[in-house]
Amino acid sequence: MESRNESSEISRNKCAACFRQFNKMEHLVEHMRISYHSVHEPMCGICKKHCRSYESLREHVIGPLPKQECKNIFSIRGCKFCLTILDSPNARRVHQERCQLSGGLLASFANLGLRDNLTIDNGYARGRQVVALACKMVGGGSDGSIDLCARVCLIDENENIIFHTYVKPPIPVTNYRYETTGIRPEYLRDATPLRQVQKKIQDFLCNGEPTWKIRPRGGKARILVGHDLDRLQLEYPAVMMRDTAKYPPLMKTSKLSNSLKYLTQAYLGYDIQTGMQDPYEDCVATMRLYIRMRSQNHTIEDYPLAFDPQNRNNFASWRQSELERMSPEEMFAISRSDYYCWCLDS
Repeated sequence: MESRNESSEISRNKCAACFRQFNKMEHLVEHMRISYHSVHEPMCGICKKHCRSYESLREHVIGPLPKQECKNIFSIRGCKFCLTILDSPNARRVHQERCQLSGGLLASFANLGLRDNLTIDNGYARGRQVVALACKMVGGGSDGSIDLCARVCLIDENENIIFHTYVKPPIPVTNYRYETTGIRPEYLRDATPLRQVQKKIQDFLCNGEPTWKIRPRGGKARILVGHDLDRLQLEYPAVMMRDTAKYPPLMKTSKLSNSLKYLTQAYLGYDIQTGMQDPYEDCVATMRLYIRMRSQNHTIEDYPLAFDPQNRNNFASWRQSELERMSPEEMFAISRSDYYCWCLDS
């Protein structure tokens, strides 16, 4: 009888999001306090388990040690790119044909050219404008290991090139890395100095607004998408940047960054950065990843972030007794995300 009561208690202390079980309710409360479970987490479409990243969800349904029941259903009705569960094998086939994007970039490369006329809007555009940026690096220093930006490309949400130029690094180049960059010394001889390129891009992104005045919503400043955006060292507010290398749902289970090459193959279904590389290809990949993440259909909440003032006391220590009387579902209902989900840009 006592064993049955203990089993019932452990079952009651089961997290409503990740399904972890705890011996005592106080342990579950502490788990909810630090886990930041929310409707924005990747979720298994079969058992409804919440995961911290898509890598965790991928392991859950594909392997190497998946949940067998979920794996069996996913192998028949699951999309290996967006990890959605479809109604039937036929629906999955139709969906996956659309979900697997092709590169389709060769025609665009032929018309790439150099474009360095960035214009600022005179009025307010409809909705928040989004642009993607990528750069290619050459090597500096005695052994050529210092990354120096030598080429920059900027595209709009429709994958149109709006800026593309070679960049003259501030220190001498000792390794042009031609096999992957395709950059030769003559390309950089009369190129625009790095500081001028940084200023030109920054002004374009701010779109007439002072940097210190830029706000996440309601302004004219543009959202900047990219992978490892620190490389160009732009002075731009972090709240306006969407970095696929630092976005929690796209990171590894160990909270390390995945490469853009891997993310493109795993979530878009095609290969990039094979042979000689072009920044336009990287721009397109990051923009497509951003749009895929932004299009997630999550429940709308008035205050979706844990650090919103209205949520700061949700799991305060002085509420411990009250929290221990809540059900796991009630605690999950007041739990909020600790990162900004890109679906909130929609």
